[in-house]
Amino acid sequence: SVLFSINLPHPRNQDEEQQVSHRSPGQVLRSSAQNVCSVSAELLLMPFPALQPAPYTPQLCLHAVLLCFRVNEVFPSATVCPDKEDGLQPWTPGHSEAHRVTIGYGKKVLLTSSATVHSIEILDGGMQLNFGLIIADTIRPILLRTKHILIGAKGELHIGSPDCPYKGSLTISLYGRSDDGDTEHSYFGRKYVGVGTGGTLEIHGDRKLSWTFLNKTLHPGEGNENSYHFERGWGNRGIIVHVVDPKSGDVLHSDRFDTYRSKDESRRLAQYVDLVEDGLILAMVVNDEAAGLWRVIIQLISSVQNSSTSGLVGLDCNVMYHFFFFTVRPQASISIDLQSNSSILELADEAVGWRAGDRVVVASTDYSMHQAEEFDVIPCSTCDANQVKVQGQYRHAPEVDGVDMRAEVGLLTRNILIRGEMEPACYANEACKFFEFDTFGGHLKVERGFKATHVEGVELKHMGQQSMGHYPVHFHMNGDVDEKGGYDPPTYVRDLSIHHTFSRCVTVHGSNGLLVKDVVGYDALGHCFFTEDGPEERNTFDHCLGLMVKASTLLPSDRDSKMCRDITDGAFPGYVAKPRQDCSATSTFWMANPNNNLINCAAAGSEETGFWFIFHHVPTGPSEGMYSPGRTEHTPMGHFINNRAHSNYRAGMILDNGVKTTEANAKDKRPYLSLVGARYGPHLDSDPFKPRVPALIHHFVAYKNQDHGAWLRGGDVWLDDCQFADNGIGLTLASGGTFPDDDGSRQEVKNSLFVGESENRGVPIPDNGVWGPGGPDMEKRTLPRGVNFPIRGMQIYDGPINVQNCTFRKYIALDGRHTSAFGFRLNNSWQSCPNNNVTDITFDNVPITSRVFFGEPGPWFSEMQMDGDKTTIFHDVDGSVSEYPGAFLVKEDNWLLRHPDCIDVPDWKAAICSGNYAQIYIQTRNPANLDMNMVKDEYPDRPLHLVGALGKRNHYQQFQPVVTLAKGYTMHWDQVAPLEVTIWLINFNRGEWINVGICYPRGTTFTIISDIHNRLTKVTRKTGVFMRTMEKEKMGHLHQAREDFAFCSVKGCERVKIKAIIPKGSGPSDCMAAAYPKYAELPVVDVPMPKKLPRSRLVGQCYSFDALLLCSTENKLYQADDGVQLTVIDGHSGKLLDTKGFRNAILMGIPAQIENYITSIKDE
Repeated sequence: SVLFSINLPHPRNQDEEQQVSHRSPGQVLRSSAQNVCSVSAELLLMPFPALQPAPYTPQLCLHAVLLCFRVNEVFPSATVCPDKEDGLQPWTPGHSEAHRVTIGYGKKVLLTSSATVHSIEILDGGMQLNFGLIIADTIRPILLRTKHILIGAKGELHIGSPDCPYKGSLTISLYGRSDDGDTEHSYFGRKYVGVGTGGTLEIHGDRKLSWTFLNKTLHPGEGNENSYHFERGWGNRGIIVHVVDPKSGDVLHSDRFDTYRSKDESRRLAQYVDLVEDGLILAMVVNDEAAGLWRVIIQLISSVQNSSTSGLVGLDCNVMYHFFFFTVRPQASISIDLQSNSSILELADEAVGWRAGDRVVVASTDYSMHQAEEFDVIPCSTCDANQVKVQGQYRHAPEVDGVDMRAEVGLLTRNILIRGEMEPACYANEACKFFEFDTFGGHLKVERGFKATHVEGVELKHMGQQSMGHYPVHFHMNGDVDEKGGYDPPTYVRDLSIHHTFSRCVTVHGSNGLLVKDVVGYDALGHCFFTEDGPEERNTFDHCLGLMVKASTLLPSDRDSKMCRDITDGAFPGYVAKPRQDCSATSTFWMANPNNNLINCAAAGSEETGFWFIFHHVPTGPSEGMYSPGRTEHTPMGHFINNRAHSNYRAGMILDNGVKTTEANAKDKRPYLSLVGARYGPHLDSDPFKPRVPALIHHFVAYKNQDHGAWLRGGDVWLDDCQFADNGIGLTLASGGTFPDDDGSRQEVKNSLFVGESENRGVPIPDNGVWGPGGPDMEKRTLPRGVNFPIRGMQIYDGPINVQNCTFRKYIALDGRHTSAFGFRLNNSWQSCPNNNVTDITFDNVPITSRVFFGEPGPWFSEMQMDGDKTTIFHDVDGSVSEYPGAFLVKEDNWLLRHPDCIDVPDWKAAICSGNYAQIYIQTRNPANLDMNMVKDEYPDRPLHLVGALGKRNHYQQFQPVVTLAKGYTMHWDQVAPLEVTIWLINFNRGEWINVGICYPRGTTFTIISDIHNRLTKVTRKTGVFMRTMEKEKMGHLHQAREDFAFCSVKGCERVKIKAIIPKGSGPSDCMAAAYPKYAELPVVDVPMPKKLPRSRLVGQCYSFDALLLCSTENKLYQADDGVQLTVIDGHSGKLLDTKGFRNAILMGIPAQIENYITSIKDE
C-alpha cells in the first residue's frame, strides 16, 4: 500500500524570499519573481504502517502544482562577479600535457571549458577563472588538469569572490609522479598550487554548512540497497504508474491513464490501484496534463500507506525575473531508493547547501576512531531543514548523562575541488615501507610576502606528500598575515573540506594571525591542524573539526611505534628511538605555542591525542632565533573555549612536554624534534618575574578517550565548566615534577562533571578491543583499556591542586576491577602535596566504597612500592568526600601521618586523619643510589621505606615524604650514609618545625649550614651554621612568610645542607636499634578529629547493625574498646575461626566495613 503525497509550500513572505541560500536538501528554491505562483510536486513512496491521511486543503494556484524549476543563484544586481568583469579574454587551451602556459603582463583571461596543460604560471598579470557561466540550458562542469599552478609577483587567480561565490562545478586536478623527469621548483616542489611573493589567490566556493552535531542517536540499518529509477521527457500525457517490488527494485507492472481524455480513465486508475497487493510500491508521475485528477487521487490516498521515493515533473514555461530570463524544459522522473538501512540524521543546524549525492562523515562516539563513517546523502522528500538521509553501520550517540556526546557530522563535498591525481599503489619511495598506497598528493603553499590569500568553500582531496613542506594548505614563514601585517581583509581559510590527505590538513609555519574557520579535516596522515616551529602566535582555529588522524613518517611526534623504531634518520648512529617516549604523539591539533586561539573545535579521533600543547624551548627550523630561550614555556594561553575531544587513544588533551631542539649527539642520541620534558608556567609578557597569568580552559568536553580525558601540567592551569565521561582516567593535573617550576601556582578544576561509565555503551567490534561488564546495570559495554583497568575520574598526582564544586556520576567498582571517583597515579615515584584540596563534591550513583581508592598490589598497580604510591594525601576541606570536614585522606599504612584517632577505610585503602602536614625534600649525593627508612618517633616499629624519586644512576637522589608537623623523625640508610644531604622545607609556614635525626657512622665529621635559596633568581642567602650534636636537631621555617599554594617562602626555600666526612670501611648507616626506644614517644593527637557531618547532609545509603558478644566452649572474647566485635565460629565444632573488632568511631565514618567483612566470610 502506498500514499501519494503532494507537497504544496505556502507562499512565502518577503523575509523568506530573501533566504535563498539557506535551504535544506529538496527544499524548493524561491526567487523574487513577480506575479508568478510556483509550487512543487514530489512523490513520497515508502513502505509504512497504515496511517490516517491528513485532511486535504485546496491550495491557491493549484493549476501550477506540476511546475518544478531550479534556480541555481540569484545574484544581487549590484554585484559584479569576477567572470563578468570587462576586458576578460576568453581562453580555451584544449588538452595537451606538453602545453606550458605562461600568463604574462597585462593579460586577464577567462577559462570557459575543461582543459589539460603541463603547467600554468601567472606572472606580472592576472587570471580569472569562470566555471559558473551558464551556456544554453546546461551547467557545464569544468576540469582543469595541470602539474602545477604558480602565482608569481602581481599574478592573480580568482574563482568567485566573497560577494559572488562560485556556483558551478570546478575540479583542479594536479597530476604527476614524484619520480617523473620534470625539474621541481626550488621552493614549491612538484604538484602544487603556489602563491609566491606578490601573488594573489582568491577562491570562494558555494556557501554550505561545514559541520554540525547529530541531535539524535543514529542506529545502524539492515542492509538492503536496491533501487529503482524512471525518467521520461515530454509526451505520454496523463498518469504513468509503475508497480515496484520493494525487495528487488524490479518493475512488476506498468500502465498509463489519460485522465484528460476521459473520466473513465480516472475510474480505471482507481480500480487499478485497488488491485495492487499490500507491500508493493506504487509509483505515479503526472506528465503534460491530468485533468480531473485530484478528486480521484484524494480518494485513493485515503486507503493506502506511505512509501519512499521522489519524483519531479516540469512544464515548459517562461518566467521573467528582475534581471534575467530563462526557459526550463519539462521532465518527469521517479527515483526509489530501496534502502531499508537508510537513516535520517537529525542535525543541530539546518543543512544549508547539502544536496543529494554529497558526501558526509559522521564521527565515532566510541573509543575507536575507526567507527567514523562516510555517507552519501540520499534524496529525502520528507526531511526537514535540519535532516538528511544516509545509511549507517555503527551507533552514534547523542547527549548522554549530562555530557555532550553528540557525534559530529562533517561535509566532505564542495563545488570547487582541488585534488591530487594518484597512482593505484605506492611506488619507488621510502614511504612504501609503511603505506601500500600512493602518498604523493598535491599541495597548496603560500610564500612570504604574498599580496592576498583568501580560500573558502573548497574541497581538498588527496593532498599532501610524505616529505617536509608539502601539505594540503601551508602558510610558510609568512610573519603576520592579519591587520598587524598590513593585510586588509585579514588572511583566512574557511569552509574547507580536507580529506583523505597524505600529510596534515592545515599547516601554520612561522605565521601569525591566520584565521582557520569551519574547516573539516578527515582521514589525514600526521598532525592535522599543525603549528610548526614555536613562534606561531595569534592564529585562530574556530569551529574546526578533525577526525581519523593517523600516523605519518615526517616527524618523530608523527610516527607510530613501527615508524619510530624503523626510521633512523636524524638519530645518533646505533640509536633506536623509543615509542611513546621519543615518538608516538600524532594529534589532531598540535600547538607549538600556547598563544593561539582554539574555539568551538572538535578533535574527534586520533591515533594518539586530540589537542596537544607542546613547547619549543627555542624556535626550531627556519624560525631559529626568533625568540629567547624558554619564552613559550611562559607565554599565556590564548582562548581555549568550548572545545571537545573523543575517540583518541592517549588523551583528549595534553598540555605537557617539549621537543628536542638540538641535533643528535653522543650525549643525547635522540633525533631532532623528539619528545622531551618541558614545564609550563604562564606569566605576563612571557616573563617569569612578572605576575602569573592562569591558562583558562572553559567548557572542554572529553569522552571515550582510552587513556586520559586530559593530562595537563602547569603552572596555573584552571578548568571551569568541563565534562569528562567514559575515559580511562578523566583528568590528571600535574605540577613541575621534582620541584614546581612556577612556585605559588596551582592547577584546579571547578564546576565540572565526571561520569565513569555512561549509558553510551558502545558497539562490540574487533578494533575496539575490550568488551565487558560495567556501569550501574553491569551490562556489557566497550571498555577503555582492559576489563580490570582501574577507571578513575579525578586522578590526583603531585600538586598542589584544587577540585571544587564538581559532580562525580556512575563510578562503581566491580569484582576484580577497581573504579573510583578519586584515584591516584599508578606506579608513582613523585611527591604528593598536602595542599591538594577537594571541596564541595557531589556523588551521584557512586557507592561510598567507590568514592576513593588509594591502590593495592595487583594488576595495573604493580607492587605499590614506589615512593609516590606510599605518600599520597589530599585535604577534604568540607568533608564532602569523607564526611569529616577538614580531614585529610592518607594511605592506610603511612605511619608518618597517622595518629590513634585516624579512621581506617579498608575499601579505600585509606585512613581519615586530622593534623598539620608538610613535606621535606631530602636530596642525597655521593652516593645517589641509596634506599632510606624514615621513622616517626611515635611509631618506631612502622618505618616508611623510600627508594627515591629519581633513577639509581642519577647524579643525586631525592626523597619526598609528607610529614606531620611538630613531631620527631629519624632517617636510616641501607648502605653507608651519603656524603651530602640537603633537606628542603616544603609547605612549611613560619614557625612550624619538625625534629630530625640522621644516622651516620661514628667518627663522622660534618659541615652544616642553613640558607634560603631562590630557585627563580638562583640567589642563595646563608641564614645559620649548625654544630655537630648527638641530639636530633629541630628544623623549622623561621624567616619568611609563605603564599597560599607556594611550596616555599616569598624569598625562597629554606634548607639545611650537610656535608659529611665518613670514616672508610663504615657499614650501613642504620641506627634504628640504637635510636629506639631511646627516642620513642607516645602517640599524641595534636589536632582533634573533626565531627562527622550531620546525617541530613550525608549522600548515599545509611547502615545500622546489631552485634552480639559470643563465646565458644574454650574461648572467652572481650571487647576492650567501645564498638562492635564480630566472631566467626564453626557451627558444628564450635571452633573459633576469626574475630574482628570495629570501634564506634570507625563505624560512624564507614559503616560499610561490617557489611564487607560479613560478605567476605566463606560458607564452608
